[in-house]
Amino acid sequence: MQAFGIVMAIFLVLIFLGMPIAATIGIATMAGFMAADIGIIQLTQICFTGLNNFTYIAIPLFILAGLIMERGGISRRLVDFCGALVGSHNGSLGVITILACTFFGAVCGSAPATCAAIGSMMIPSMVKKGYDINYAGGLTSCAGSIGILIPPSIPMIIYAVTAEISVSDIFLAGFAPGILVAIGLIIVNAVHCRRHPPQDGNQKFSLTVLAASFKEAFWALLSPVIILGGIYAGIFTATEAAVVAVIYSLVVGLFIYKEIRFSEVYTIFANATITTGSTLLLLGFATAFARYLTMKNIPALVGEAILAVTNNPTVILVLFVIMIFFTGMFLETASQVLIYTPLFLPVLRTLGVDPLVFGLILVVGTAIGQVTPPVGLNLFVIKGITKTTLVDLSKHIWWFLFSMVIVDLILVFLPDVVLFLPRLTGYIG
Repeated sequence: MQAFGIVMAIFLVLIFLGMPIAATIGIATMAGFMAADIGIIQLTQICFTGLNNFTYIAIPLFILAGLIMERGGISRRLVDFCGALVGSHNGSLGVITILACTFFGAVCGSAPATCAAIGSMMIPSMVKKGYDINYAGGLTSCAGSIGILIPPSIPMIIYAVTAEISVSDIFLAGFAPGILVAIGLIIVNAVHCRRHPPQDGNQKFSLTVLAASFKEAFWALLSPVIILGGIYAGIFTATEAAVVAVIYSLVVGLFIYKEIRFSEVYTIFANATITTGSTLLLLGFATAFARYLTMKNIPALVGEAILAVTNNPTVILVLFVIMIFFTGMFLETASQVLIYTPLFLPVLRTLGVDPLVFGLILVVGTAIGQVTPPVGLNLFVIKGITKTTLVDLSKHIWWFLFSMVIVDLILVFLPDVVLFLPRLTGYIG
């Protein structure tokens, strides 16, 4: 445990010094290997073999699909359809933003991509209608986190591989929590707009407008049907679905909506490669760190320490929700999933907690972490759109975050919210 304490001390020091999270985890893991007299060559081998997993191929492909959809007009048409669906009333642009993030999350699986795609369109529109720019940014950064709660979801894929469970099962379990988070954000937005009314309520709902918008957005709306329908119909796996998502979005963007030129395809692929490289580097080091924890028997020691305090799984999960809220301020999503899964899942399984329940509590917790400063990635994406400061944006996120924490606690006390849909399809746990 002394060596592990040194590793954690190095990790925390580097985090507070502002070093990139991938480098922080890599250096801390290397220190742990050296302290345990394990050859450094094993670190590179573990990083490589940890990434050598067929399911992980879905991650760069969903990143690429999200970029293609953003550039190809799919995200804009989803926003227009949501606008026609909601109509116009005080606070309607906030609701449209939340619904658009939910729809876009169902095709890309990435929260930052959702923030970028929807925020670039909706934030200027909200500001024109009297929304405070920082409120609009805070709302969009929180709504963007739905991108990893509505399947397909990159963190869910990472969790499924780490916990050795079915990707399709956790995808199915993610719908209810994602919808609950969306409802919570809508309620907070409604309360805010009642106290600070914007000027976005001058156009009534129209079936004619809705029908025209649906026709225009048909190919965009068909994408989640094809991707998720194919997975649950058993036509293809989650990884194969990612391939389908790339091909479908490319065909729609090039030949149907015609908003992508062939000359732009190289740039889109290059940007996806850069994003994927940083993500996989983090995944590799986090996998090695998780393996180090296993080598040092840390999960068993953590389990013993937890059980010495309480063997009530509900109490443990409530404490976990509190803990991940604070650690999410400093740790990136993938690293949290890869570190916390081997630490907590074994002991929770022995106490009867279903791995899907823990997985969704964990993923919702990481979604909250993507919006909490100082490392909340969604905030940095939105900051680039609003051109305001991180401090000003942060002032407008807390009620939204409160609603998300409430949803996470609902999953703790009502696990059937997570298990309802999987059980309908024959899941037995």
